[in-house]
Amino acid sequence: MPTYRGGRHEFGQNFLVDQKVIANITDLVKKTIGPIVEIGPGGGAITEPLSRLGREVTAIDIGPKQVRRLQGKLPEVAAINQDFLRYRLPASPHVIVGNLPFHITTAVLRKLVHAPGWTHAVLLAQWEVARRRAGVGGATMMTAQCWPWFEFRLHSRVSSRAFKPSPGVDGGLMIIERRASPLLPSTQASEYGAFVHTVYPGRGRGVREILGRLLRSKPAAMKIRRWLEKEGLRPTDLPKDLDAAQWAGLFLLAVDLGWCPRGR
Repeated sequence: MPTYRGGRHEFGQNFLVDQKVIANITDLVKKTIGPIVEIGPGGGAITEPLSRLGREVTAIDIGPKQVRRLQGKLPEVAAINQDFLRYRLPASPHVIVGNLPFHITTAVLRKLVHAPGWTHAVLLAQWEVARRRAGVGGATMMTAQCWPWFEFRLHSRVSSRAFKPSPGVDGGLMIIERRASPLLPSTQASEYGAFVHTVYPGRGRGVREILGRLLRSKPAAMKIRRWLEKEGLRPTDLPKDLDAAQWAGLFLLAVDLGWCPRGR
């Protein structure tokens, strides 16, 4: 059974038809190196210019008809009929490209941040999702959990008229890059993820109060206050207001003050 199903068009995907946006995506991919894996190529609007970059291209599509058409149109591309959410990405360096079906964007991103190998991802997603993933106007908990190892950037807004059929909302072009120098070692990923999951929805009027509830001691409260002042943060600033470096720093401070995940 496929993980995502069709709505009024096959598998619920809005196909990109705007040549300017396609050129923007291709230009962004040109700045990277290595083989390319494309998510949901559809009719090959993005695949075709990617195939002219002189790099290995693998296109993963859940639609068998789309794959057969792509194989006939672009035989140099390895077109594979599979659900991307079940596809095993290579462990060697590669670049991810995709016009994501809006309703499975979160599932795709969750897969990517747990997958090895890829160095850059150039993705077209729903505008509001792209904004929040890039931390514009406040980061999501998912972004905060990934930030020490990945950098998220919002490139541009894409009008709904750039797609066929046209969706009810605009899209957003974003870039995710695996950090060459992570803010935290990978050995702390599980503990850090648990910390973010605890703090992000925590009770309190801001980070200072939330942390105070977790670390109940006067010395801890004083160190939290000094840390907030050093970072230029107000006591009432919320977890969504922190940037990547601040999340990493807050985690290290909490561990230093004795925080540990439940069950340890």
